[in-house]
Amino acid sequence: MSDIMVSQRITVRVPVPLGSRLRDRSRVKGQTPSDLVRVALENYLEEEGTGSAYEAAEAAGLIGCVRRAPKDLSTNRRHFEGFGESE
Repeated sequence: MSDIMVSQRITVRVPVPLGSRLRDRSRVKGQTPSDLVRVALENYLEEEGTGSAYEAAEAAGLIGCVRRAPKDLSTNRRHFEGFGESE
């Protein structure tokens, strides 16, 4: 494979203040705006999947979705009596 990175071009519209901040930061860092956007996107996508199971369930809307259940359902041992036992 050659040294040329295979890439796909995308276009993203950003508000003027954000575009100005991006250009300012690119000048300070000595990198192109595209380089900074690529790094930011990679960081965002890596963090997306590294949350806890609780955070994933909360994001999916599963936390608190059971109606008319005791408030202490997950913490009170009384609610676990007989759980997992065959009848």
